[in-house]
Amino acid sequence: MTLQQIYREGKETLERAGIAEAGLDAWYLLEYVTGISRASYYGDPGRVVTEEDLCRYRECIEKRAGHIPLQHITGEQEFMGLSFRVNDQVLIPRQDTETLVEEALKYAMPGMRVLDLCTGSGCILISLLHFCPGLTGVGSDISAEALKMARTNGQRLHVEDRAQWLCGDLFEKVTGAFDLIVSNPPYIRSAEIEELQEEVRLYDPRIALDGAEDGLLFYRRIIEESKSYLKNGGRLLFEIGCDQGRDVAELLENAGYTEVSVKKDLAGLDRVAAGRLQ
Repeated sequence: MTLQQIYREGKETLERAGIAEAGLDAWYLLEYVTGISRASYYGDPGRVVTEEDLCRYRECIEKRAGHIPLQHITGEQEFMGLSFRVNDQVLIPRQDTETLVEEALKYAMPGMRVLDLCTGSGCILISLLHFCPGLTGVGSDISAEALKMARTNGQRLHVEDRAQWLCGDLFEKVTGAFDLIVSNPPYIRSAEIEELQEEVRLYDPRIALDGAEDGLLFYRRIIEESKSYLKNGGRLLFEIGCDQGRDVAELLENAGYTEVSVKKDLAGLDRVAAGRLQ
C-alpha cells in the first residue's frame, strides 16, 4: 500500500469511530510511524510503505479509534514550542495553559525563584526556565510517577540544573521563599467529570482533574498557604476554568492580594487569575 492509501484508510477508520479531528490525527500518526514530512508526502504520495510501517500504523490507528489520546500513543506533546514527554500519569499539556506561562514570563527575571504547584509533566516550570535563563524553580506534585516524567522532561530540555522536584501535597515539602508561584491545579467540579470527553475522563489522571464539589478547593488552599512562601511583592498566578474568574479573583482579594486580574485566552475565555502579595 502507498502512503496516500494508508492515510485515507486511517482517516476513514477514525471518522467512523467518531474522532473529532480524524484527518489531523491520522496524519500525525502517519508522521509518527514513518517519519515523513508533509513536503515529502505531497512530493511522493504513491511511495510504497513497508509492511512493518503498515502494521505499526494500523495498530496506532486502532488505539486512537478506541479513544486513547493521541499523545499517549506518540508519547509526546508540544507546548510553548517545546516537545514534552507524556504518559497516563500526567495531565496532557494543553494550549490553554500557555496563557499562564506567557503571563508569568511578564514578571520572571533572572535571579528569581519560582514555585510550580501540581507540576505534573513539568511543562509550566520547564517552559519558564527555558525562556528565562537565570530563573530557578521548584516543581511540587503529590504523584511520584508524575515527577518521574517531569524530571525526564527537565533533562531532555536542559534545565535540570535549575529545577528541583518535590513529592508532596502542595506546600508539604516546600521550603524557602519565592518571587512567583504558579499553578494549574485540579479545578473541574466533581459532578462534571463524567461529562468530559472520553479521552480526558478515562485517560487523564483523575487526581489532576477533580477540584471537589465547587472546583475551588485547591485555589482556597493555595491562596491561604501561599502567603507563607511568597516574598513581599511576589505574584501568584493560576490557570482557571472559563467560569471561575470572578470566584478566584474574590478569593485572592479576600486574602489580601492586590493588583488582582483575570486574563483571557486566545478564545476570549477567562484563563488566568493573578494577584500580588503586598
